[in-house]
Amino acid sequence: MFERFFRRSPSEFQLQVNPTGAPITAAAKDSLLLTALQNGIAFPHNCRVGGCGECKCRLVSGKVKELTDKTYLLSAEELQQNYILACQSQPRSDVVIEVKLREQATAHPVTETRGRITGSRALTHDILHLSIETEQALPHSAGQYVDIALPAAAGGTGKEVRSYSFARAPVGATPTLLDFWIRKVPGGAFTEWLFAQDRTGESLSLIGPHGSFALRPDVGPIVCIAGGSGLAPIQAILEQAIRDKQAMRPLVIVMGARTQADVYGLDAIDQIRRAWSGRFHFEAILSAEPEGSSWQGKRGLVNEHLPALLGERMAEHSAYLCGPPAMIDACVSALQNGGVAATRIHFDKFLDRSNTPALR
Repeated sequence: MFERFFRRSPSEFQLQVNPTGAPITAAAKDSLLLTALQNGIAFPHNCRVGGCGECKCRLVSGKVKELTDKTYLLSAEELQQNYILACQSQPRSDVVIEVKLREQATAHPVTETRGRITGSRALTHDILHLSIETEQALPHSAGQYVDIALPAAAGGTGKEVRSYSFARAPVGATPTLLDFWIRKVPGGAFTEWLFAQDRTGESLSLIGPHGSFALRPDVGPIVCIAGGSGLAPIQAILEQAIRDKQAMRPLVIVMGARTQADVYGLDAIDQIRRAWSGRFHFEAILSAEPEGSSWQGKRGLVNEHLPALLGERMAEHSAYLCGPPAMIDACVSALQNGGVAATRIHFDKFLDRSNTPALR
């Protein structure tokens, strides 16, 4: 009876992330991923909602509450070895996990800062190029994203956030000028507010960077697949590859869109083409272009065309995919059926507001 007064609160446990080894306090209501990130651990992650599998780690000891099904993201071997998704696991005892951490050179501290909208420009009827200048520098890597708090004018309370990928590779070590390509979500509080009128001059709160989507130092050809506003991180990682003089590998960029009116970013793609020293090919594929239109390109779904686009060397490709979940799932299946190893497939699913976690 006396002992219970000296026990740690049942709402807090110890989390040890190997190879760091130092125990940290983990709240029972927080995911293992959130706890690690709040303590400055360079934990690999992207979506934070159980959609990408980047935060998979091995549960060495302890008990966790798993918030969603993990079997569709983890292999049979990983399940047998007790792998879990850190973003979907809450501690229910002291926990020890093992994970391959991100390289510290690419790990940037999460920063909260205010930013002012300096301009917006329509790219399509439902994608906006938004420029923001921040009060404090927001160092990040190409391919990462930032959380933007829903402003009070749009009904926000300061805790609701929307996540958006940086659309350009960072300029300099202390960037304050940021670009985003934002798709309008019907009924979405933030985008309905943003698209209603010119919001230049409005102030926003930004928190980031997050995510570990990046071009890996592999060999062999590259295929980049983008749908919706997913071209933003694709453009960023390719710009970074050019700056790093890593643009020698053959490159195929595929954009999936509904109609010609939904195709955008062609000037940026052409700039990449002119700077890319390796073989380059771009293809836009339209799924709902009216019959009899002037479109001379490919029609249908992106996954249907991948075998012909990538040819006999399909299995040698490293793949980078960004966009809506249905497109990514279909393309991942097509790539794997074509022999591309799962370890060479990297993706960032653009989930809607119903899947976006709130700030704590």
